[in-house]
Parts: sequence; structure tokens; C-alpha cells
Amino acid sequence: MAETRTAADAHLRSTPDDVLWGQLPSRDDAPVRTVAPGTVVTIDTVSHEGLLADQGSDPVAFFGRHGVEAGQVLQDAIDIVRDLDHDPAHGPHVVSRPIAVAGAEPGDVLSVSILAAVPRVPYGVISNRHGLGALPGELPRGDDPVSVFADVVTRDGVDHGRLPVVAGGPRVVTFPLRPFPGILGVTVDSDVRPHSVPPGSHGGNIDIALLTAGSTLHLPVQVPGAGVYVGDPHFAQGDGEVALTAMEASLRLSLRLDVVPRATALRRFGALVGPVAETTEFLVPTGMDADLDEAVRRCVRAAITLLRARWGVDEHLAYAYLSAATDFRISQVVDLVCGAHATIRKADFDAVPPCD
Repeated sequence: MAETRTAADAHLRSTPDDVLWGQLPSRDDAPVRTVAPGTVVTIDTVSHEGLLADQGSDPVAFFGRHGVEAGQVLQDAIDIVRDLDHDPAHGPHVVSRPIAVAGAEPGDVLSVSILAAVPRVPYGVISNRHGLGALPGELPRGDDPVSVFADVVTRDGVDHGRLPVVAGGPRVVTFPLRPFPGILGVTVDSDVRPHSVPPGSHGGNIDIALLTAGSTLHLPVQVPGAGVYVGDPHFAQGDGEVALTAMEASLRLSLRLDVVPRATALRRFGALVGPVAETTEFLVPTGMDADLDEAVRRCVRAAITLLRARWGVDEHLAYAYLSAATDFRISQVVDLVCGAHATIRKADFDAVPPCD
């Protein structure tokens, strides 16, 4: 593992030249940067909320209706709407163009450590639209999208989002912010850019709320250089993301990009078929499928594979441990492909020597 650097070595902005809107990179997308393993990169991200056609395609006017002054609207957001065409058949997300990591090859694992996730604006939006979310056909009522504005306040030194109890009322409901990127992935081995909404083995729109500063996402590399990208910035999200979106708002992310060679990756993770997250406390295998039950089953299989590779746990004992000691959570149920993730406590295995 490369040494942690305390300052960014590269900075990718979020101008129209730096992003894709509604699609993820494919192997034909040239990287905008190539960096060495261990490099710390800073990436500015822009939320799609306030930019979309059903919100008027005018972020200054949209946020102005909620009391945001024009100077508090990101110029990047204004420029993206003005300069980029957005095909409604694509996803809504604004996604950074790919960054290549020198030496990364298919079969390796790219480890993306989130060092910081800093808000760029003091507000965000939570939306339910187009009959989507966990309650399609029930909410939203009627055909019009519902986009709920939330501002940010500081209580006891901690930033909180703030909502009213009734529309137009005072904002009195507060919840702590836990900023993270909803989209974090590697470039797919395809000449077709994927739709930005469904996640997969490449990562992408996985919406795992544990991926805050201090966490790492491990991704199987598909193309030379890996081609890492981020998007869909969130200020806060509950597991499930049931209304369709989290509190969506623009972030500045600092990431360290490390390459785990294939042989080492096999010892640490087993045959990695999808993203594995890691926090100080947990290893977090994932499972994804259009059917939530199958997503959970895939997550259980991934967890067993991880326990066997990392600590040599017999299959039936790994299954028993997971049943007794591990929570399986719903990451999200709103992105065409449902996601589940498990939280394996690393401390439970302190007395077990790792296989690598």
C-alpha cells in the first residue's frame, strides 16, 4: 500500500469539459489525467438536482425560489446546463471523466480511499419523481415531481440538514450530514457508455452511505488504467434511499488511488466480482440485482468468499458467523438494480491470522 499523502497531487474540476451527464465512461473515453499509484486527487462534483428539465433547467431560478442567492449557485452547475445536452433517455447524474492509474490492469483491484468529502454549497435537494422510489404508484401523488429543498445549519459544531414538517413551514427537523459520493466506479470494458443509474461490478451508482471520509472502496479493474470516476454527491442518505434520492448536493472529494496486484487481491478478497467497501470497523461486501432477494443472496455469497480469502474460514462456519454476527443492509432499492451490503466487524477476527 502506498504512503498516504497529506495534500492533493492533482485536481479535476467540474466544468463541462470535465464531466459526462447521464452516462459512465467506456473504454473509448480517454482519461483526463494519468496518475501514479498512491496519488491523492481532488475532484469537484456537481449534483444534478436543480439542473434537470423537470426542475426548469435553470439552477439560478430553481434555487432562487428557495431563497438561495445567485452567487451561491455553483458556476459549474450553470455552465453544465448551458453547454451540455442532456438526453432524457440517459441517467440524471453528472459524472467526472475518468482518471487512469498507471500500471492498473484487468485482474488487479483499484482501492479508492476517501480522505475528505467537503460540501461546496450550504443546501441540497431530496427528490421523488416519475413514479419511482420505493412506493411507485403511491408517491408522488400526481404526475409532478416533488423536490424538497433542505438547507444546512451547524449545531454543536456538526453540520445538519434541515427540513420543515409541513410545506412552507419553518425548517425544524434536523439530521446530521454524512457526505459521500453515491457514484464511485471504474471504467467498463465496453465501447458503449453505461447509463448512470444502475450499479454493477464496476461500482457506479452503488449509493452505500458508509462510504464517508475514512472509508475505502475496492473495485475489480476492467480496463488498463482502471479509469476511476465519481458523481452523484450526497450530503446524507438513509439506507434504502426510499424516496428515490438522498439529500443531493455538490461535494469536493479528496481520494487516494492505490493498485492491488492480482495475486495480492486474490489473497485479500478472493475472486472479486463486485465492489467491496471498507471502513475502520467493517469489511463491506456487496450484492446487486434487479431482484432485491437475489441481491441479498449475492451479498451473502460475496461475504462468504471474503471470509474464506481473508481468514481461511470454512464455508459452513462463515455462513454460521454471518447469520449470528453480521447485519445485511439494503443499500438502495431505487436504481433499477437493487443493492445490498454486509457489515463484517474486523475486530471479531483479531485473534485470527490473515491468510495474506
